[in-house]
Amino acid sequence: MKKVKKKVTRKPPSKKKELTIYIYNVVEDEWSFLSSIQPIEKRYDLINDCNLSSECYLFANASESEFIYISPIEIPNSFKNYFQSITANKKVDIYVPQMKTSLICKDLYTDKQLFGEIVSRAKKYKKVTLISYATSPEFLELKERMIQLGINVLTPETPELENAWTVNFFGSKSGIRQLAQQSRAAEPDFIMPDGVICVGKLDAAKIAANRYIKEKGVVLKTNKGSGGHGVLIFRDGELPKDYKSCEKRIYELLSEDGYWERFPIIIEELINVNYSAPGAFPNIEFKIHKNGKIEMLYYCVMMVTKEGKYYGLDIHEDVINERTAARIIDTGYYIAEQYSEAGYRGHFDIDMIASNNKHIYVCESNTRNTGGTDIYKLIYGLYGEDFMSDVYVLNRNNYKFNNQESISFKKIIDIIQPILYDKKKKEGLILSSASILEYNQLLYTILGKNKKRAYELQEQLYKLLEVFGEAK
Repeated sequence: MKKVKKKVTRKPPSKKKELTIYIYNVVEDEWSFLSSIQPIEKRYDLINDCNLSSECYLFANASESEFIYISPIEIPNSFKNYFQSITANKKVDIYVPQMKTSLICKDLYTDKQLFGEIVSRAKKYKKVTLISYATSPEFLELKERMIQLGINVLTPETPELENAWTVNFFGSKSGIRQLAQQSRAAEPDFIMPDGVICVGKLDAAKIAANRYIKEKGVVLKTNKGSGGHGVLIFRDGELPKDYKSCEKRIYELLSEDGYWERFPIIIEELINVNYSAPGAFPNIEFKIHKNGKIEMLYYCVMMVTKEGKYYGLDIHEDVINERTAARIIDTGYYIAEQYSEAGYRGHFDIDMIASNNKHIYVCESNTRNTGGTDIYKLIYGLYGEDFMSDVYVLNRNNYKFNNQESISFKKIIDIIQPILYDKKKKEGLILSSASILEYNQLLYTILGKNKKRAYELQEQLYKLLEVFGEAK
């Protein structure tokens, strides 16, 4: 009798549960503004500055055991290993698209080899969670292309296509100002500095000069800016006192950058602020979930120069008094409700100013991951939901070395070893970036049991860094 081979049926390999893909598309988000900057060398410098923060946002995935990270710049293995030594992450694959058009999502889906590799891997998972620094048209196109290729894509931090307008509208200076004007009766505490919106630098110079002469101060802002660019602040004595000369000088300054002609211009009253006061610039961050549920993540105080440039933050429940905290939380929730109702989804923050006259003004809103999102996710992963009371967080990006040659990441690690974050003690310093060292700068987060301890650790850092000479 002839033996018949038994047919063996093999089950297809079962799919893994979930894969997270995070895309750091900061330049893509700010492209309308950055692409207007002239000369082109200045534009490339600003783009480079934006991209240098890529390593920081690895920490926005601190609680992910496995994820793919799409970066605009190469991230050295030494920093990846350092990131993994601090967080719960076991596996991260970092990819950099070959094309460099500044639209990273587009660069990804037009990079046939890389996109094909990511799609093949994504198909091994039941679902893929796609998250970006900001929702952009290119990000939405990437999502659509992945869905068409048979991948079950979830975007929990992104509005639906028909509500994507909320990103640029509420994230613009004019959009949040319109919301404030509409909300006067419903939320009297939602106030902004008195101001107007105009188009064209000629009219802007006339309006701003008039305000400056009357009030001895004025602020001009582009509708969309980037990292302190697109803001002009004039205080008493900084402009001519007669109207015609003042208008001429403002017009000259507006003519130095093309973006003043390209976007609406907001002319505001100058709010008097005590820059040495610890709570002069409160900020609050929220997340609106896919179902519209609003979650307050944390509040903090921002560090801002007199020129309006951000350089860090402090997070702790006591960074502002109870009255101020209650006020910014109340106003924040009201704004979050309006965003949620309009269809916005994902992270956003609200920058505020605590003035000398005791008023708290809303300054702007960033509808994206923020300067604190990565820090929040890191400390939440390390300390849990009570982090606001359990740890004092100090983050800075303004330390500059006075060296001719850049300092290596390994060298810095060796020098500051005594104060590096200790998992047992649950305190210390965490470096946010290695690439920034090439430009003789240091980005760091310090975690201490209280404010006194956090600032002590910062003083120890300065002391240890004296081997490199005086700071710039």
